[in-house]
Amino acid sequence: MPYFCIFMTICPNLPPFCPTPHFYFQIIAAFILDNIIGDPQWRYHPVRLIGKFIECLEHVLRRLPIPERPAGMLLTTITTGFVWLLASVIVSATGPWCCMFETISGAIIIYFSISIKSLADEAKKVMHFLKKNDLLNARKALSQIVGRDTAHLNDEQIVRACVETVAESTVDGVLSPLFFAFMGGPPAAMAYRTVNTMDSMVGHKDEKYLRFGWASARLDDVANYLPARISALLIPVAAFFCGYSPVRSLKIAIRDGRKHESPNSGISEAAMAGALGVQLGGPSTYQGEIIAKPFIGDAHNQLTLNAINGAVKIMFVTAILFLAGGIGIVMALERLLLAS
Repeated sequence: MPYFCIFMTICPNLPPFCPTPHFYFQIIAAFILDNIIGDPQWRYHPVRLIGKFIECLEHVLRRLPIPERPAGMLLTTITTGFVWLLASVIVSATGPWCCMFETISGAIIIYFSISIKSLADEAKKVMHFLKKNDLLNARKALSQIVGRDTAHLNDEQIVRACVETVAESTVDGVLSPLFFAFMGGPPAAMAYRTVNTMDSMVGHKDEKYLRFGWASARLDDVANYLPARISALLIPVAAFFCGYSPVRSLKIAIRDGRKHESPNSGISEAAMAGALGVQLGGPSTYQGEIIAKPFIGDAHNQLTLNAINGAVKIMFVTAILFLAGGIGIVMALERLLLAS
């Protein structure tokens, strides 16, 4: 398959497969499709079906006489492997019919793995209600995209939570799935979405999932490691194009990126905070318990609606930069391989 040309620079003894035009078209088409349609909210959405599969498999594994941590490792391995295999079969099965079918099926799979427009739309819903001073509905809209308690947040706290979510999702909802699409095609992109879904479902640190969700949480950390660090370079560039401070963005990413409990989330949040000149982080309430999170960034500017709007713009430009850069790198590797 053409996706593995990147690995050929590491393993030159592999067969000489190179990217074909449909490889680029799959990723570009998926990107355009997401920005036009967004993430459809229907019961047979692949990610929802994956979530149901995770729930059923968790129920089965918890009934087996094995410790929680090995059971969680089985959940992670079986679910990720099954989704990767299923996506591979779909793409491979459509290939013999027509190259166009293979391209379309691959583009659709990648499309379901990214969520740019939906994230922007949810953030804009929060903005809409804040503009109308409707805190009740603003909190409800925010609760759809954050895990913290939103019932008692004020305007500034709502804005802070929304900006943090946009910054974090720039990695796990945009850069990471695109990264794996470039590295391993549609199956890898959907496998990443599976890992991210498992982390959101079982990767918690409460008593129920501390051991069972350990493998899912660690695999999600590994999967997002490189994309998160790429975001520390691309968000400052995007900030420049959006009229914000690239120097401050890079500076805060370096200074505060490691403060977050997560090895990855703090990097994109710090880069975004620096770009916008705002301070993120601080105490947040989860299921009634106050969690003391470190502050990230400096409060040069107030957390207003402009911060949400700026974060959405930076996220979108960051996505375009990553897409263009990824295509450029793959094309350069293709020429390198053909010349060798």
